[in-house]
Amino acid sequence: MERRTRMYRGAVGLLLAGGVLLTGCSGGSARDTSASENGRRAPAPAPAATGGAAEDGAKESGAEKDADGLKESAPPDYLSTFALDVDTASYGYARRTLADGSLPSPETVRPEEFVNSFRQGYHRPDGNGFTVSVDGARAGGEAGDWSLVRVGLATKAAPSSAERPPAALTFVVDISGSMASSDRLGLVKTSLGILTDELRDDDSVSLVTFSDEARTVLPMTRLRDHRGRIHDAVDSMEATDSTNVEAGVRRGYEEAVDGHRKGANNRVVLLSDALANTGATDADAILERIGSARREYGITLFGVGVGSDYGDALMERLTNKGDGHTTYIADEEQARKVFVDQLPAHVELTARDAKAQVAFDPKTVEKFKLIGYEDRKVADDDFRNDSVDGGEIGPGHTVTALYAVRLREGASGHVATATVRWLDPKSRAAHEKTGSVETGEIDGKLWGGDSTRLQVAAVAAYFADNLRGGGLPGAPSLTELASRAKELANLTEDDSVEKLATAIGRADQLKGGHEDTGTRTGEGEMD
Repeated sequence: MERRTRMYRGAVGLLLAGGVLLTGCSGGSARDTSASENGRRAPAPAPAATGGAAEDGAKESGAEKDADGLKESAPPDYLSTFALDVDTASYGYARRTLADGSLPSPETVRPEEFVNSFRQGYHRPDGNGFTVSVDGARAGGEAGDWSLVRVGLATKAAPSSAERPPAALTFVVDISGSMASSDRLGLVKTSLGILTDELRDDDSVSLVTFSDEARTVLPMTRLRDHRGRIHDAVDSMEATDSTNVEAGVRRGYEEAVDGHRKGANNRVVLLSDALANTGATDADAILERIGSARREYGITLFGVGVGSDYGDALMERLTNKGDGHTTYIADEEQARKVFVDQLPAHVELTARDAKAQVAFDPKTVEKFKLIGYEDRKVADDDFRNDSVDGGEIGPGHTVTALYAVRLREGASGHVATATVRWLDPKSRAAHEKTGSVETGEIDGKLWGGDSTRLQVAAVAAYFADNLRGGGLPGAPSLTELASRAKELANLTEDDSVEKLATAIGRADQLKGGHEDTGTRTGEGEMD
């Protein structure tokens, strides 16, 4: 049965100021339950008894009449529901664009992918599913009455290469004319060469190429005694003609079905600049043609983007609808990170159709907003409807949600309850786990506080928000963010944070120090 398109049924209330952000994390006190609803609709999770139900709290705030007195606006909404997402391509592409001397287009900036690009250090579960932690800190500065609340979800640690199940991977490679450069097809060939050497003897690969048409270069082949043959097939690829992504994806899934291995991780890996100009160029139309392969065989799609001119929107939509995720690589170092260090996380699944719902307590929370995940929002009523698409998550992943939250004056007690729901990848049984946070747990200072990883997440979030126009309350300038990132890089000894500081510094130079801030008012969830 075809999954229903994700919808967001937000309140039609007043626009509200400030911002909220999702990113990856986990740990903390939580409750794990096997969901008895198993696909049926059920009431959304309510805050703890100290705050009352989110729905009731919203009603207490009261609906407001319009000036003409003829109709009422909806009451404030204190629920935030979204499908989990572990994409990181937006941040990778932004870094590449800034290194080339340009600011990224605002529509390509997804703050959650900036935050998901950094380690959070959360406690992980032993088995499939998630740990949940909720914490936060006061933003400080001009936003002293705002807090950043972090909702963290983490899966179990990724297994070693020797411990993971075998993989059956179908590589779908764009060899169109736009790929004819060393940082595109050249980088793809290097990446696949690295991966061929990394895979085990009991893994299998097939290779499909596409330009104006698609063809199978190599049928599904076990690595044992065939690495030379696979290397030869990869080395034979040359760029030509136009870009028919539809033909490539369709042929790729046909090969994946033909070579499907029971008990293995079956995945299609699309490597492309995603600049489709022939055949179907819409993600929904492309995926409609291979829908049965995705549903019946559970074959997921992993997108790897390359190139300075990159079809970000198409690749992101393809992988979201194709039950997968996407990343972006600009050089061999990043290719090794994806295809060696992170390989199990990209090919194995520990949770299907994972969604999160955060219920804020209207008795303590005045307003909040989720920054990012706009295309992953889910109707609040669909949180426990398992026919509505969620996110597919592998081992070793973290998903963080940062919310900018303004508490009511004198507020004390329960702030929010976060619930994650997922399906077991084999049995499809539904499970849930929850975590909550109190006012005293988000009262410490952010900058210079105890959690350096929370500060890194905040820097990444503020940076992304700035690149797409700003609006988070109390957001530091790019100059200050670069300085904080450098300090955090020294404290964490994390090279990725140093690279973040470099990217922020380049953006600051390109923007010439111009900052744009704005304030909106109201209650509940902010648009």
